[in-house]
Amino acid sequence: GHYISVDTSYEGEKAVLSSPDLYSEEWNCVRLIYQIATTSDASPDPARLSLYLRQEGESFDRLLWSAKEPSDSWLIASLDLMNSTKKYKLVLEGEMGQDKSTSIAVFEIKITSGYCIECDFEENHLCGYVNRWNPNVNWFVGGGNIRNSQSILPKDHTLNSALGHYMYVDSVYVKHFQEVAQLISPKTMAPISGCLSFYYQLKQESSIVFTVYLRDMSGFYEEIWKTDSALNADWALAEVDFNVPYPMEVIFEVAFNSAKGGYVALDDISFSPVYCSNQTGTLFNPANAGCNFEEDLCNFYQDHKDGPGWSRVKVKRNVYRAGDHTTGFGYYLLANTKFTSQPGYIGRLYGPTLPGNLQFCLRFYYALYGFFKMSGTLAVYIFEENHVVQEKIWSVLDSPKGVWTQAEISFKKPMPCKVVFVSWCKSFWDCGLVALDDISLSLGSCQAADLLLPSPGECTFEKDECVFTQKKRGRGSWHRKRGPTPTSYTGPKGDHTTGVGYYMYIEASNMVYGQRAYLVSRSLRATSGKQCLTFFYHMYGAGTGLLSVYLKKEGDDEEIPLWRRTGEQSISWLRGLIEYESDTNYQIIFEAIRGVSVRSDTAVDDILFQAGPCLEVEEIQFSSGYPDSLNEIEY
Repeated sequence: GHYISVDTSYEGEKAVLSSPDLYSEEWNCVRLIYQIATTSDASPDPARLSLYLRQEGESFDRLLWSAKEPSDSWLIASLDLMNSTKKYKLVLEGEMGQDKSTSIAVFEIKITSGYCIECDFEENHLCGYVNRWNPNVNWFVGGGNIRNSQSILPKDHTLNSALGHYMYVDSVYVKHFQEVAQLISPKTMAPISGCLSFYYQLKQESSIVFTVYLRDMSGFYEEIWKTDSALNADWALAEVDFNVPYPMEVIFEVAFNSAKGGYVALDDISFSPVYCSNQTGTLFNPANAGCNFEEDLCNFYQDHKDGPGWSRVKVKRNVYRAGDHTTGFGYYLLANTKFTSQPGYIGRLYGPTLPGNLQFCLRFYYALYGFFKMSGTLAVYIFEENHVVQEKIWSVLDSPKGVWTQAEISFKKPMPCKVVFVSWCKSFWDCGLVALDDISLSLGSCQAADLLLPSPGECTFEKDECVFTQKKRGRGSWHRKRGPTPTSYTGPKGDHTTGVGYYMYIEASNMVYGQRAYLVSRSLRATSGKQCLTFFYHMYGAGTGLLSVYLKKEGDDEEIPLWRRTGEQSISWLRGLIEYESDTNYQIIFEAIRGVSVRSDTAVDDILFQAGPCLEVEEIQFSSGYPDSLNEIEY
């Protein structure tokens, strides 16, 4: 057969292979048979093969999958494509990296309707299912007229003929008690829930245990099905309700306890998005367990016998006291306010009930002011509803004063539970303010969430400058930095993403008054309809100059101004929103102009491009100066 491989004669360029226009209202599975081969050991910049989804009218490609592990045989990758009403293309991209001896090849790309987890075992790639090799008991392919086993079945289930194929495990080579054979499905790449069904045959002389597990990426097994002891010499149908909110593998495991145990055969694994019992399960929506406190407390509440420990407050834009994390001028929660600070005072904030037996990742932002000793002033407990035990899962150790810092905690509890935020005032002399904002909950562990592919069109500057480049490097340039800027009374103390990450800023002390620095995006694809650009900007310092955002269309020399701010704005990161459209390819340009003094460090962070109109509207697109009502807290 033939395969295609990346031409290695081009230095540092990407090889791009693009599909025709595709369109599917059903779920599809893309299977890719590929190999990355290399002779050298480890290289700092390895070759990489990536698959992108390019949707019509979107400026960014969505990364579906990427691999860089070398192998000496062909590997299979299976990726679920969710149903969509838009046309799309699949784009395969090969990057050679530094290593000259590497080759990247693709043998087959196949798009089939249905889910990747489904399989009839009629094709030699077995839909990406793999046997975990064991010296004695293994899953084999049976059927296809090969007489290859002592306990072979006359017919498979798919074709109901001797030519069809199925998977089987035979006990004839069992050496040790309770040896297991595992057949492992491809990893689910999109959240699915519904009914998993398969056909199996069991011929047992002595006891066989046939079990189906889900295994998440941290290696945790959950049993979802087991054979009952009833014997069945013919193909039997098994159905099991199946809910996979984050990436998991399905494992079919057979355990024998003697060499005369018999065999198990498996065929026709299929999946339907409707639950087996025909009920539509109410899926837990993690969005209901988060809150940005802009409107109200969402589903959070306080216990009244504690008194009002947490107040929802808002700070007008000012240069002394930081605002909230969501926008810089919205609402957040504040504990230990001047009304409640008795020594030993405790404020508790309860979250909504969470279902048991799911892995969660909790993220929130906190800021502390005015404490001498920070440790223990804010803690998070898990409160299990059936008994009154509270387990402490996090508490603050130390953090930069007055900077919104992100905390993330993974947890999993067998019973339904609640998350409780507790602020504690140890003594009258050391009772500062505790601020809390932007609580969010997602399914899966935080580590797994970090491995998930970033949303296209998002740049947090944590790893690099993403789609942005400098127009001219030199004195008037943007720098990527973490922590505070060198000059006092200007610039941010930390970034917006986590409080301890990176942002882009101009260093005013290296520039002269009126000098400009440009941060320019690469060419972005034309949009169908409106786009929304969100970003955070920091303009603090008495000598602050201008920050402007422009749209430059391909082929035009003119830069269209979209947004501008002049002069000092706030000590906080503020959110900017811009709605725009462009029927041709375009670039977005951030331009900072240094102001009258060195106190003019302007910064940007967390840039996000989204298709569709902005859900909120920013009142002022072009403004100068800052409001007079400085430093007032509104309760």
